[in-house]
Amino acid sequence: MSTLFRELLFRLASRPAQYDVDGPDARLVGVLLDELAAAKVENHRLPMPTEPRLRRLVEAIVADPADASSADTWARRVGIGERTLHRLLVKETGLSFVRWRQRLHVTLAIQRMTRGASVKQVALELGYASASSFVTMFRKALGTSPARYMAHRLEGT
Repeated sequence: MSTLFRELLFRLASRPAQYDVDGPDARLVGVLLDELAAAKVENHRLPMPTEPRLRRLVEAIVADPADASSADTWARRVGIGERTLHRLLVKETGLSFVRWRQRLHVTLAIQRMTRGASVKQVALELGYASASSFVTMFRKALGTSPARYMAHRLEGT
């Protein structure tokens, strides 16, 4: 989101919903719509399973994303076999357990860094041994470092 887009949202959020269509708020809405049309859409889709045991798995991993337990350990925690976990997860999300968890980590990292957390803080919160191991995972997933990604994101490019 560009700085202009963000500031327009803040400004318009404080204005009445009913505005003069020939007034300054209408012009701001027009600029906001132009910015929205030009905005780059990020595709960080994290497919969520609906199967009840997988939902319990997702809730547990989201509650403690630093838990690096194996797929077998997670499967036992939710009462299914490891092969069943893999089969159901691929069927419902199209991703293996490792890929799904990696995508979750990327999604959580972007959320936290957007709120001002440092790369080191995020790495530790997500259970990485070091910031460099987190950066390596992030770079493999998105093709760029977290710092560059966030800089481009904040610039709105």
